[in-house]
Amino acid sequence: MKVIAFLGSPRKDGNTDLLLNEAVRGVESSGLSVKTFRLNLLDIKPCQNCGGCDETGECIIDDDMTGLYREIRTADRIILASPIFFFTVSAQTKILIDRCQSFWCEKYLLRKPISEGEHGRKGLFLTAGGMKKDIGITCSEATVKAFFRTISVPEHTTRGYLGVDAKGAILDHPTALKEAFEAGRKLAL
Repeated sequence: MKVIAFLGSPRKDGNTDLLLNEAVRGVESSGLSVKTFRLNLLDIKPCQNCGGCDETGECIIDDDMTGLYREIRTADRIILASPIFFFTVSAQTKILIDRCQSFWCEKYLLRKPISEGEHGRKGLFLTAGGMKKDIGITCSEATVKAFFRTISVPEHTTRGYLGVDAKGAILDHPTALKEAFEAGRKLAL
C-alpha cells in the first residue's frame, strides 16, 4: 500500500510538523512507509485558471507539481497536514489544492475519476491553529473535503487542535500527539 503525506506548514519543527511526524510514525508502526513532501520547499506555481486542463485533465504548467500528480494518482492513503491561517489552510497547502483543478476536470468533465485501486483510497487531515473557536477547523475542513473528493478519496479523518500557536505548543497538548499517532496507525489499515 502506498502512503504519501503533504506538509503545508512553512515552519520547520512547528506544531503541524510535529503532528505529521506522529501520524507518520503511526503508519510506519503498521509496517508501511510514507513518502513526505514539504510543500514549502517545492516550486509549485498557483493555478492560473487558464483552462489548459479542461479538455485533457492535465495541467499545462511544468513545475514540481508534475511529479506530485503521479504521486497523488497512485497513492492509497494520503495525509494532508496544514496549520490554520485566517480560518483556512496555509498558502502552500492551498496552492497544492488549487493545482488539483486538473483532477477535477478529469473527474467531472471527462468522467475519468482516479481509480480506487485494490486497497481503496483514504485520507487524513491534520491541522492546528492558535484560535480557540472551531470555525478555523470548520472552514479548513470544507476546503480539504473538496480536495479529497476531487482526488477520489471518499473517506478521510480530521484531527484538529486549537489554542496551539507558539512553535512547539502542541507538545503541551494532553492528547494531540497520541491521537495523531493513532490516526496514522488506523489510516494504514
